Amino acid sequence: MLPEDWREGLLVGRLQTPAGPSPVLVRDGRVHDMARIAPTVSALLELDTLSSLEGTVLGDLESLGIGGTGSAAPYSLLSPVDLQCVKAAGVTFAVSAIERVIEERARGVAGEAAAVRAKLEARVGSSIRSVVPGTAEAAALKAVLIEEGLWSQYLEVAIGPDAEIFTKAPVLSSVGWGAEVGVRSDSSWNNPEPEVVLIANGAGKAVGATLGNDVNLRDFEGRSALLLGKAKDNNASCALGPFIRLFDATFTMDDVRDAVIDLRIEGPEGYRLTGTSSMREISRDPEELLRQALSEHQYPDGFALMLGTLFAPVQDRDEAGRGFTHKPGDIVHISTPRLGALVNRVTTSKAAAPWTMGIQALMANLAARGLL
Repeated sequence: MLPEDWREGLLVGRLQTPAGPSPVLVRDGRVHDMARIAPTVSALLELDTLSSLEGTVLGDLESLGIGGTGSAAPYSLLSPVDLQCVKAAGVTFAVSAIERVIEERARGVAGEAAAVRAKLEARVGSSIRSVVPGTAEAAALKAVLIEEGLWSQYLEVAIGPDAEIFTKAPVLSSVGWGAEVGVRSDSSWNNPEPEVVLIANGAGKAVGATLGNDVNLRDFEGRSALLLGKAKDNNASCALGPFIRLFDATFTMDDVRDAVIDLRIEGPEGYRLTGTSSMREISRDPEELLRQALSEHQYPDGFALMLGTLFAPVQDRDEAGRGFTHKPGDIVHISTPRLGALVNRVTTSKAAAPWTMGIQALMANLAARGLL
């Protein structure tokens, strides 16, 4: 699950310890419990001296039993954010823009997607892939598509001046590496959305990045964009991790821009789907998405910003023409060399572990441990 050069980078995460959740710093392969210095990851990321701070050393990361060595391990990995709001940018890749339009035209019915896809791609072709959002060329393409009755609210955010920025998950509701991720039990067309996630501090400055799975319900959002909340925000529907890799001399925003993300889905029936995407194909620069998220909003506890995905799997799983949808028991593996791997098993949101530690419970726990 770790970055290929994990002993060189500076990693921040959260562990479930016997006493409760604690922010940890991984430096030179050693895990430091930072709860006595900063009781939350949100507070920890406000500090300027992370590279030199010394917490309570728990041991070497390889020897702590983190990462699936069984129930005897004293620590388990949580989502690496806590008090940060989880935001997401949508329709930031041309391929996913086309797929969102297909969902809309198919009214969320998977069996109609193939015919809609063929018709739309025959007319739009590669033009949407080369246009820069918000430019005169984008406006000209929009005018042509409107005239031919092919315009869509998804194309508006794909090539228009304003990015789609929405709230993905409430504070403390995201799950981490190894946890189950949930899709609504009444969804029949859904997919993972593997993404790079920027982590910003309370001043809105990007301080690092992690991986994310913005689990999506194509049938719900396809029926109506007003169902975005139900399509995106359900129990266990947002996974982040394994760790936040902080920006430093070994890892910069250019590494985010150059990231190549691999997706592997392994189904309980032997099904396998793989794919690879490059962040170089994103239509808006990560810094531009960050700017738009902050244009008229503040996040004093910091926020996570999911940058969008190239993946919208169309490979048929069961019936011809119905494309891909999850089944309980699917293992989703999202990875890139500089950030590691985020691995989760799929279940329904009803069957996933209920979210119980909200802000009040966290504050009570920290107070009882004398950390506030």
